[in-house]
Amino acid sequence: MLDWMLVPLLLLWPLSVALTWLISQNIANKPHDRELEYLVQAVARELVRLPDGPNATRVGLDFPLEALLVGQADGHRQVQVLGLHGELVVGNAALPLPPQEVSALEPVQRGTVNDRILLADIEVDEVPMRVAWMWLYERVERSGEQPPLVQVAETLGERSLLATEVLKGVLLPQYAILPLAVLLVWMALSRGLAPLEVLQRRIRARRSQDLSPIDPRDAPEEVTPLVNAVNDLLSRLEQSVATQKRFLADAAHQLKTPLAGLRMQAELAQREMLQGQDAEQARRSLQQIARASQNATRMVNQLLAMARAEDPEQALRRQRVDLQAIALETVEDFVQRALDLRIDLGYEPPPPPPPGRAPLQLLGQPVLIRELLRNLVDNALIYTPAGGTVTVRVLHDHYGRVAVLQVEDSGVGIPEAERELVFQPFYRALGTEVDGSGLGLAIVREIVDRHGGTISVEDTRSRGPGVTHPGTRFSVRFNAAPLA
Repeated sequence: MLDWMLVPLLLLWPLSVALTWLISQNIANKPHDRELEYLVQAVARELVRLPDGPNATRVGLDFPLEALLVGQADGHRQVQVLGLHGELVVGNAALPLPPQEVSALEPVQRGTVNDRILLADIEVDEVPMRVAWMWLYERVERSGEQPPLVQVAETLGERSLLATEVLKGVLLPQYAILPLAVLLVWMALSRGLAPLEVLQRRIRARRSQDLSPIDPRDAPEEVTPLVNAVNDLLSRLEQSVATQKRFLADAAHQLKTPLAGLRMQAELAQREMLQGQDAEQARRSLQQIARASQNATRMVNQLLAMARAEDPEQALRRQRVDLQAIALETVEDFVQRALDLRIDLGYEPPPPPPPGRAPLQLLGQPVLIRELLRNLVDNALIYTPAGGTVTVRVLHDHYGRVAVLQVEDSGVGIPEAERELVFQPFYRALGTEVDGSGLGLAIVREIVDRHGGTISVEDTRSRGPGVTHPGTRFSVRFNAAPLA
C-alpha cells in the first residue's frame, strides 16, 4: 500500500515542477506583455503629422522618447518608429521588420487608438527579445503613403527573473510538504495496519494442527469479511482432514485382514512344500493366496475410486454423458462373470422419446458415472445367488427432465433398518457371508452426491422355484443436462 501511494506521488512531483514552470512563465509574461502594449500605445499617441516642404508631410514625436523610457537600463528596451515612407523617425534601426505571418492578439483599445497590437519573440544581434508592434493605418491621408510602424522590444532577463522567483515561491513549500506528506502517509499506514500485524503474529504462532477459527474481534472491522472467509476455509479444511484421517484408519483396518491372511497362507504353503506334504493342500493354500490378493487388489481399487469421488476438483470437470451407452457397456463387461455365477444379467433400454424430443443426457463425469454403475452391478452379483437375475435399466422422464438409472436383483435383500447404513464405508449387511470390502455403495453415494442426484433402495419381491427372494432395487435419479 505504501508503494502504491508513494510511488505515484514521487512520479507526479516532476510533472508538478514542469507545470509550475510553465505557469510561472505565463505569470511573468503577462505583466511585461501588457507593459509593452502600453508603451506602444503611448508612443502611438505622441505621433503627429509635421509639414515637410510644399505639399508634403511627415510624422514625428510630440514628446521626447527618453521620457517614455526613463529608468530603463541601456539596451533593455528599444523603440523603433517608421514614418509614412518607411523612413526611421526615431529609435533603433536594427530592429527587424515584423514577421509577415504571426498570430494576432485580440485588438486592444487604449485611449483613442483602435488598432491591433501584435507580439512575437525575435533576436536582435543574437539577443533574444520580446517585441510588440502596431501599424497606424488611421494616419494615412494621401496616396503613396504607408502606415507608420511603432515597435517596442525588450530583453527577456526580467521575465526570466520574475518566473524564477515565482517558481521558487511555489516549489520551496513543496520541498517541505512532500517529505512531511510521505511521513504522514507512512505513519497512517503503520498505525492502520498494526492490528493486521498482530493478527499475523498470532497466526504464525499457531501449531500446524490448530485449525480453529480466528476470532473476528482480533482483526479490524474492514477485514472482517476476509477473516470470515478464512474461517470458512479452515472449517472445510478441518472437516477434510478429519475425513481423511478416518478414511485412512478404516482402510488400514480393512487391509490388515487380507494381508494377514496372505502372510498366513504363504507361510503355510511354504511349510507344506518344504516338508513334502500333500501337494493338494499346498494347491489350496496357493488358491487362498490368489483369492486374498484379488480381494486386496479390489479393495485398493475401490479405495482409489472413493478418493476420486471425494475429489472436489472432479465436480468442476463435467461434460455431457450418454447414460444408455455407459449402461450397455457396463453390462457387456459383466456378462462373463454373470455366466460364471449362473446369474441372468440383462439390460432394458429406455422407451423412445416422445415426438420432437431428443434423448436425455446427463451433465457429469463419465469416469465416475461408469464407476457408480459398476459398483451397483458388482454389488448385485455378489448378493444374488445362482439362478437369480440382475437387471440394469435406464428410464427417462422427458417432462420432468430426469434420468433414472436402476439396478434390480433377486438377491437376499436389505432390511429396511439397514438401508441407510449400507452407504457407510466398510459396512456390510448383517447375516451375509459374501466377500466384500463394504466400499462399493459408499462410493456410489459419494458419486451421486457429487452430481446432485438422489439414490433410493426398494424391495422387489420375486418368486423362484419353491423359493421367495425379497430382492433389491437401487434407483439413482439425475437431473438431465440443459437443452443445447
